[in-house]
Amino acid sequence: MPKFPSCLRRLLPALLLVCAHAAYALGPGELAVIVNVSDPASVETAAHYRQQRDIPAANVIEVSFPHERGALSREEFERVYAEVDARLAPGIKAFALAWTRPWRAGCMSITSAFAFGYDDSFCSSTCGPTRPSGYFNNGRNAPENAVMPRPAMLLAGESVEQVKRLIDRGVAADYSYPKGTVYLVRTEDTARNVRALLFDETMAQVRGLQFASPRAAEAFGQQDVIGYFTGAVRVPALPTLGFLPGAPADHLTSVGGTLLDNTAQMSALEWLTAGATGSYGTVIEPCNHLQKFPHPGILMSMYAEGDTLIEAYWKSVQMPGQGIFVGEPLARPFAGYASEPRENGLVLSARVFTPGVYDVQAAPSMMGPYRTVNRIQIAWGMRELRLDRLPPGYYRFERRAAPSP
Repeated sequence: MPKFPSCLRRLLPALLLVCAHAAYALGPGELAVIVNVSDPASVETAAHYRQQRDIPAANVIEVSFPHERGALSREEFERVYAEVDARLAPGIKAFALAWTRPWRAGCMSITSAFAFGYDDSFCSSTCGPTRPSGYFNNGRNAPENAVMPRPAMLLAGESVEQVKRLIDRGVAADYSYPKGTVYLVRTEDTARNVRALLFDETMAQVRGLQFASPRAAEAFGQQDVIGYFTGAVRVPALPTLGFLPGAPADHLTSVGGTLLDNTAQMSALEWLTAGATGSYGTVIEPCNHLQKFPHPGILMSMYAEGDTLIEAYWKSVQMPGQGIFVGEPLARPFAGYASEPRENGLVLSARVFTPGVYDVQAAPSMMGPYRTVNRIQIAWGMRELRLDRLPPGYYRFERRAAPSP
């Protein structure tokens, strides 16, 4: 019999033991926090993040580099990167970069430079495609030249207090199972509205989440936002939106990744200031290649399956070399499960299950003996399981087979 994770919980007068094969997600022990000791804001941000996320001391790496400008030269970055690489603890799988400046390294975003190491093939000065990421769409159908990154995300904001609020929102998001709406907003901006090509497919294929696809003129005042994706130079409705903890949001435009002093276009930081927990923008002109921006369907699908924010966001961008990821990396609103008692049963909201065919097993006590009382199929994206006519006792799920095609 397979081993089950420790997920015991009293849910009803009839006791329920819910154990399943949980989807793997990044944890605090696998995240390195990089601190720029020459920047007091970076030091304060890192200290707060380490405390709130219980990051091991061995995972905090202190370096020093200029923080008064938006970009490091390639030579400056490679010096810092070599120092970080030499001090990485075993098992590190991702980076949290605790600063706002710089957001660029040479022709790459700072997050992609840390993720891949410096590589000109992730850049283009002629509006061409760039080298793909092997992480895109969870590695499915990756081309031969795709490189697997160690994802990075910037803990950034217009002030230290704003970054602390961002971190706290990410922590508050965990296990929250937000009942909100993902907004796929269509605009009249032809060049930047290209992601609208993906919206209908996303709404049809991503199950278990509520979607809406309004025009920009209608997309204001919503207070249940768990995701917001659009294409525009600016988003005038932004101050009217209410973001639930954990919500990602971004706008497809040329230089949304120029985080500060961006007078030409709206900065990705403005989403965080408004209450989003993660965002994305490009640091130099990418042209409107869909591959260089987040695919909202992949992002929300991976997120809703239990990924952390950093994992889901990185999996949604096929060519991320020119784009910067900002937010709280470990936010994980769809981890674990939530339950709601119903007459003679229970509705279990759970995305921790690996899709497949499961035996539902019952026992009079936690220690067993267990016997199979039902068999159910759990599909990709399934949000709610209805368990009817439960007699008093303990229950668990044992996976028997992969899902049907």
